[in-house]
Amino acid sequence: MRDFIYNLQKGVTGIITDDLLGFYLHGSLAMGGFNPKSSDIDILVITNSSMKMEDKRNLAQFFLHQSNSPYPIEISFLHIEQLRNWQHPCPYDFHYSEFWRERYESDLLKGTYNYFSEDLHVDTDLAAHITIINHRGICIDGEPIKKVFPSVPKSDYLSAIISDYQECIENIEEDPIYCSLNLIRVFWYLKEGVISSKQEAGIWGLKTLPHELEITIRKVVNSYADRKDTYSFEKDELILLRNYISEKVQELLRVLN
Repeated sequence: MRDFIYNLQKGVTGIITDDLLGFYLHGSLAMGGFNPKSSDIDILVITNSSMKMEDKRNLAQFFLHQSNSPYPIEISFLHIEQLRNWQHPCPYDFHYSEFWRERYESDLLKGTYNYFSEDLHVDTDLAAHITIINHRGICIDGEPIKKVFPSVPKSDYLSAIISDYQECIENIEEDPIYCSLNLIRVFWYLKEGVISSKQEAGIWGLKTLPHELEITIRKVVNSYADRKDTYSFEKDELILLRNYISEKVQELLRVLN
């Protein structure tokens, strides 16, 4: 893992040369909840100035080779002025994740610029990523976290995590492990202000949530930890967990509003 991160940092630095301000790790790997078979490597890179078009194309080519070899990468590039003049959703210069793979492959193959345009791009999730970096991120290279990143308003962070939370409310039957852990994570934050990994949220849920939810949560936690046991999930147990958390989250949101 150290070699993988080092090679990413070295490759990025080689492309953007002397414009790098910092290279920062966030997400499950930074918080100690990384699952080698399901987690992304989550990174933010901050530059001194806006990125050149050719640098974006070179970065896309680099990540197409590096991502999924063996870990998927999710990485965003911002220049420092986009942080100093904070707004939500936050603008960014360049982003790569596996969701963008086919688009970048197509542009590079055809020599087009459909997904390398200079149009302004914004991402609601950056409020969550930067909040996690401020609380639990790791500086791999460059300026210290406190010197680079602004304090994100709680309302912006909440906006970011609630968006994902709503999708999980709708999709818990299709993706029970991710969605269950994410619902618990949002509930824990609203209840106690804790910024956690999915793994940490699952363990907290086992200790804290009602006894009738324990079997379901334990199956989710064990599945996420990649134990050898294979679990099936009944619709009723997932709906019970979803409805309990949804009711509690709505109560907490009413108090905040």
